[in-house]
Formats: sequence, C-alpha cells, structure tokens
Amino acid sequence: MNYFQSNSSSLPKDIILFAVRVFIGFAMLSHGFPKLQMLLAGGKIEFYDFIGLGPLVTLVLTVIAEFACSILLILGLFTRVSLGFLIFTMVVAAFMVHGADPFEKKEMSLIYLCVYLLLMAVGAGKISVDHMIEKRKRASDW
Repeated sequence: MNYFQSNSSSLPKDIILFAVRVFIGFAMLSHGFPKLQMLLAGGKIEFYDFIGLGPLVTLVLTVIAEFACSILLILGLFTRVSLGFLIFTMVVAAFMVHGADPFEKKEMSLIYLCVYLLLMAVGAGKISVDHMIEKRKRASDW
C-alpha cells in the first residue's frame, strides 16, 4: 500500500508525517537555539557572511529559519512557507558554507535538506494546524 498518495486518507501516513515533522523540527531547534543565544548575547558576532549581507544579518536570517521556522514546522503551521526558509538555509549551509569541505561536513545539512524537500512535496498531514485551518475554512464555505 502506498501511504503517500495525495488522495490517501490513511492514519499511518498522518502519524508518520507528524512524527517526522516533530523530530526534524526539534532536531533543527538544537542547531538554532545556540545561534539564538549567540545573537542575544551581544558582543562580536563571528558568523558566515552570506552574499555580503554581513554576519549579523546572516545570523538573524539563520535564527529565523532554524529556530522560528522549526517551531512552525513542529506545529504544522505555515508549513510549506517555513520549509521554504529551511530549505534555502540548508542549501546555503551545504553548498556555500561547507562547499569546499569534505562530504562529512556537508552530510548533516544535506540530510536535513532531503527531509525538508520530502515534507514540502507531501505536506504537513492531517495532524497539523494547517489542516485544522483548512478544515475550518472548508466548513465555513457555503
């Protein structure tokens, strides 16, 4: 049985999507939280300078993606928009920040990227705030 068909209404699919969203969201929070602490600590910021934006701006954008968007992903709220930010961040991490590094340095960001791409293709599932909002919108349409 293919659990990931778009017209499938299987409970296992939604439980798996929920588990993956929650796990990958908390896993990325463990990367984003130290960056948030670095941002809030003040002092000199030593961080990657993405296309000349400066280390501070790049750090703020990374915190938004890795911390705020991970929370939204866990909740299943604005899932695809959040995934867009996370995908972009992982592309930058894998191919720009670690572009010249050996595969072992790129591996983690590539794994996150693959999971995010899968979630982007499949969606948040029924155990999400997005689904509750959509269900409520459909119920209010006459």
